[in-house]
Amino acid sequence: MRQAALLEALKSIVGEAFVITNAADMETYMNEERGLFHGTALAVVRPASTIEVAEVVKACVSAWVAIVPQGGNTGLVGGAVADGQVILSMGRMNRIRAVNPEGFTMTVEAGCILEDIRNAAEAEDRLFPLSLGAQGSCQIGGNIATNVGGINTLRYGTARDNVLGLEVVLPDGRVWNGLRALTKDNTGYSLRNLFVGSEGTLGIVTAAVLKLYPKPVAMETAFCGLPDLDAVLPLLERARRASGDQVSAFEVICRTGVEMSTTYLEGVSDPLESPHPWYALVEFSSANSDDPLRETFERFLEGAFEEGIIVDAVIAESLEQRRMLWRIREELPEAQKYEGGSIKHDVSVPVRSIPEFIRRASEAVVAVVPGARPVPFGHAGDGNIHFNVSQPVGMDTNAYLAQWHVMSKVVYDIVDELGGSFSAEHGVGRLKVEYLARYRSDVELDLMRRIKAAFDPKGTMNPGVFFG
Repeated sequence: MRQAALLEALKSIVGEAFVITNAADMETYMNEERGLFHGTALAVVRPASTIEVAEVVKACVSAWVAIVPQGGNTGLVGGAVADGQVILSMGRMNRIRAVNPEGFTMTVEAGCILEDIRNAAEAEDRLFPLSLGAQGSCQIGGNIATNVGGINTLRYGTARDNVLGLEVVLPDGRVWNGLRALTKDNTGYSLRNLFVGSEGTLGIVTAAVLKLYPKPVAMETAFCGLPDLDAVLPLLERARRASGDQVSAFEVICRTGVEMSTTYLEGVSDPLESPHPWYALVEFSSANSDDPLRETFERFLEGAFEEGIIVDAVIAESLEQRRMLWRIREELPEAQKYEGGSIKHDVSVPVRSIPEFIRRASEAVVAVVPGARPVPFGHAGDGNIHFNVSQPVGMDTNAYLAQWHVMSKVVYDIVDELGGSFSAEHGVGRLKVEYLARYRSDVELDLMRRIKAAFDPKGTMNPGVFFG
């Protein structure tokens, strides 16, 4: 009876059409991107305003029903998967409330698609720098809740670095209006930073003030062949020094990854004549039209050739060629699916430790599953490596994936020894709860639990995330 009364209350708040209870209609909200989780829910509720979100929260709290906030449902750690709770889907809250090009800010609602935000900024001759493979479907509220990074983190930082203010519905239904477009605000605790990266466990982000930048007017991109893994760090150092720190992206890809992309992605071919063990995708950008960026870029590459840091390279001569070079990197996870099961690790280590991590982790995973094929790639400029491991050729996929936790423990132990993090940008969600308990100190865990209890004493916000 209590649940029936709750459903009627929710319909009165958001409208009957926006409370979904039919299993078939809810299915799209139940599936997780990697297929590791499949949820169940009492209902999917789709509010259209902050007031509606607040009323939904109050109704659920009164009925002792927990809430799972969900954005574009593109997460990779099960952080938006329900287990009988109410899913609060933010897709209808997709208005860009204001753009202030003079102040370099934009105020948006949580359900705005990241790519739409980037396009709106570009229309005002500005840049919103968050950029990732799922930007055509992921929502900014989820990006903020998970503190995403992406390809431009080296230059512009993570989501946390690009959020000035937030509007949040708290677990008791109150609304905190922190939509302040201020770079400097030293008036107590930074509440904003508590919610960024909290994965919906402390409240529901409903709107944000985002930081904009001058739109780049010049961009140079090169796909470089490297003689070995040890060339990565010298190339990164040379790029930052030669450009005056105008490196907007620095991605590393192993040869196996390039082979997968060029084999399985339609229209993608190897940009270099000969194969190389490692590659770097390097990009410089400038908002200054008088900046001789091409000359700087060519000098950088020439110097790297002379020092033997790179052995071959191609510079994108058009936007289309740049797009094709980026497809090799950004669509690699899709290409990898054709090779069977993939055990994935989103980790970060100190930049100086990247070669050591990749070598040690590659040896370790093959020891766990002989014949396993490491496919490391990612944001080498900020230390974030996506250490994916494809199954051995011919092995049963389910048998291989059953080794996920055994393999991950081996990889994460190495990451921890190097002073890194077992989750760089994907979050903890439900997938990595046991690792949070394993790799974070008792003091850190105690502080996190105290924060959770202070904000959400009834435990109604995204239960199962962080603490199981």
